[in-house]
Amino acid sequence: MRWAGRRSSSNVEDRRGMRFKGAGGIGLGTIVLALIALYFGQDPSVVLQGVQPTQQAEQVPYEESAEEAQLREFISVVLADTEETWAALFAMNGSTYQEPTLVLFSGAVESACGFAQAAVGPFYCPADRQLYIDLSFYRDLQTRFGAPGDFAQAYVIAHEVGHHVQTLLGISERNMAARRAVSQEEANALSVRQELQADCFAGVWAHNANRERQLLEPGDIEEGLNAASAIGDDRLQQQSRGYVAPESFTHGSSEQRMRWFKRGYESGDVNACDTFSQREL
Repeated sequence: MRWAGRRSSSNVEDRRGMRFKGAGGIGLGTIVLALIALYFGQDPSVVLQGVQPTQQAEQVPYEESAEEAQLREFISVVLADTEETWAALFAMNGSTYQEPTLVLFSGAVESACGFAQAAVGPFYCPADRQLYIDLSFYRDLQTRFGAPGDFAQAYVIAHEVGHHVQTLLGISERNMAARRAVSQEEANALSVRQELQADCFAGVWAHNANRERQLLEPGDIEEGLNAASAIGDDRLQQQSRGYVAPESFTHGSSEQRMRWFKRGYESGDVNACDTFSQREL
């Protein structure tokens, strides 16, 4: 990616060094559920929703490494580019894009969706309209999930921003209401449609960012597709369980995630991302 020297976002909040202590707080069972969310592709904000931590928080000095400093700058540039892209797309439809905040944390963080350990991976909380990421996830993305490259890292941010776009458009609220009225298996299927749409929105961002600002280099889209494949439900379940249970998918298969990211990238059109009206995903 051609990201060096580009504008950084002012919407990055650094909570690294925040430490939680004291009795009570999040229980082991919730931590286990959050780990399951990461391993099986479920949105951790759903698992943690409504959890009220009782730990006291204190801010201690945080010394970042040179690698972390570069990653911090990188994700700030990516976030800024998503702001430009989505502001232009919303303006084309006569509306105003409301920029989200990206929160950096280390170890654990408190959000409006609950208390989260770093093990849940990056997530978006619609209750406070913020993205959360512990930069250590990028090490896991490369070593554990086999998805190296700066565009693979950018795809993660763009996917979470896609959830923010869904919140602004009212999609998230409608889908959450629909999920409450159906069986668990049907709710999972609706979750898949929402996640695949976020993948498609990530592709829409990549298309427009490259067209307007020549952001991409050869091999970048392949890195994004590889990342989408690496975190497909079928692949994660096979790795963790040894078998695949499609009825429990919440994000979609590797093939589906790649297909919808590619659809967004090739079209550059938000309207091409209507996963909810498709018979076949």
